[in-house]
Amino acid sequence: MELDEYVAARGKALLRTAYLLCGDRHLAEDLVQEVLATVHRRRGLEDIEHLDAYLRSAVVRQFLSWRRRRSGNEALLLPGREPAPQPGPADAHAERDAIWSELARLPRQQRAVLVLRYYEDLPDERIGELIGCAAATVRVHASRALATLRDRGVHRADEERARR
Repeated sequence: MELDEYVAARGKALLRTAYLLCGDRHLAEDLVQEVLATVHRRRGLEDIEHLDAYLRSAVVRQFLSWRRRRSGNEALLLPGREPAPQPGPADAHAERDAIWSELARLPRQQRAVLVLRYYEDLPDERIGELIGCAAATVRVHASRALATLRDRGVHRADEERARR
């Protein structure tokens, strides 16, 4: 399969996975572009048997090792800044933004585990292969990430109640 054909057929799915990992559309595009360029330069897509799995693995590994070059005016997500509560349908949007903010604060491996487990619906063994650890370590990452998210949610709720 040629690179153009693959990107037309499966590029959006790969981009969605990258977006869920890094939380920013532009960074996700850069991540996918970098992975596709590297794979194309080194091997070419024709030589890869399970192309989707191979590229998803490459995106995850690149995300975990990526050293972002941020300038002074760039910020992925600003922790601690939540939009003011809005009545009606905006509440769901605000809650989603708060969840993204909390996900962005997780360590990269914990975030990768949550994305691969709950978005890609992969088993722990496969996630371990993708991020380079044992299935038991995947479960530890997931447990710690979920506990952290729960703790942060409880603290926020307590702070909001104290302000009222």
